[in-house]
Amino acid sequence: MMAGSPASLSGQDVGSFAYLTIKDRIPQILTKAIDTLHRHKNEFFEKHGEKGIEAEKKAISLLSKLRNELQTDKPIIPFVEKFVDTDIWNQYLEYQQSLINENDGKPRWFYSPWLFVECYMYRRIHEAIIQSPPIDDFDVFKESKEQNFFESQESLIALCTHLQELRTTIEDLDENQLKDEFFKLLQISLWGNKCDLSLSGGETSSQRTNIINSVEELKPFILVNDMEHLWSLLNNCKKTREKASVTRVDVVLDNSGFELVTDLVLADFLLCSQLATEIHFYGKTIPWFVSDTTVHDFNWLIEQMKGSNHKWMSKCGADWENSIKMGRWVYHDHIFWTLPHEFCVMSQVAPDLYAELQKAHLIFFKGDLNYRKLTGDRKWACTIPFRQALRGFHPAPLCSVRTLKAEVQVGLQPGQAEQLAASEPNWMTTGKYGIFQFDGPL
Repeated sequence: MMAGSPASLSGQDVGSFAYLTIKDRIPQILTKAIDTLHRHKNEFFEKHGEKGIEAEKKAISLLSKLRNELQTDKPIIPFVEKFVDTDIWNQYLEYQQSLINENDGKPRWFYSPWLFVECYMYRRIHEAIIQSPPIDDFDVFKESKEQNFFESQESLIALCTHLQELRTTIEDLDENQLKDEFFKLLQISLWGNKCDLSLSGGETSSQRTNIINSVEELKPFILVNDMEHLWSLLNNCKKTREKASVTRVDVVLDNSGFELVTDLVLADFLLCSQLATEIHFYGKTIPWFVSDTTVHDFNWLIEQMKGSNHKWMSKCGADWENSIKMGRWVYHDHIFWTLPHEFCVMSQVAPDLYAELQKAHLIFFKGDLNYRKLTGDRKWACTIPFRQALRGFHPAPLCSVRTLKAEVQVGLQPGQAEQLAASEPNWMTTGKYGIFQFDGPL
């Protein structure tokens, strides 16, 4: 921890959002995961016979044990199953232990940093599954992610229709019209971030309204709005770009389903408006925070779009598949995204990933978990500058696009937080407010 950094948010602050997450939401998510395994019993039997049933029982007992450890605030234990990140995780557990001066010196659920224990819980779910072959590739969250996609169909159709209409006229738009469209699609991608299944404990949170029509009325809920900076950066790249050169935009993804489509629509627009020439996406290597995007979710969604019986939806799916084939869209996996580390240590822990991000002209970090890792999930004063909270993390110009679902927010104007708190005590955690928070060239 760097000098002058505030303490981490944790479950020891009774009544805080971190406390309520560990006390209520996380056990609820574990219970749902156990239920999901129960419900797939027959499928496991059909696929793997008795071995499938044995594996299901084993996974359930490991998850039940985990739930019990959490609810009784037992010490946090190392990982036993060998996986690509096991050693890094166990080193991190030792590091957390070195920070504790408790009598028994063991990190516990309610007394450790919230970011760490929440990540640890999802990694333990993964461990329970990989310890249970032959069902060791089962994603306990897959059903809820797919449900979110299917329940958002009407909004998705509206969005795809808007994009396809825009593509036919994009050549004729003047600079101001292009900028307006860019801002509109940015805001759609922001509000798409409300569809978060870990916030709702895994309950449905699909998008049922036509988000395009809501953009104007939602504007007052954007607390930090650096969209102008994004426009000038990309528009400048476009104007000064040589024939063969590249403008690369990276998107660190959050939720699959509806939110992912809003991100892909934005990416499509960036290419066809020539504000970017290639887009790089980063997803999670293992199922994470219920609804986070894995490579399976990414490919599944594009397949679903392509196979849709709605012409504009299937056109989007086909176009996007083509963007991947042509190498204009690139998807990356990296284990760092499912580690508990904050991003300011990325250059030490994952120098290869940091070097990859340095190639971008602009990086979008979608969602709340990315924001928590950007800022270290600490008790920053709301007025601390964003750059200060990033603590040296600056691979390229970057922008957090997030709706607020955790008690950390920096870079606000003096008095802004107090004013919000006076009218809405839970303003930081409901997903009602959003930000476009930019940190530009050094």
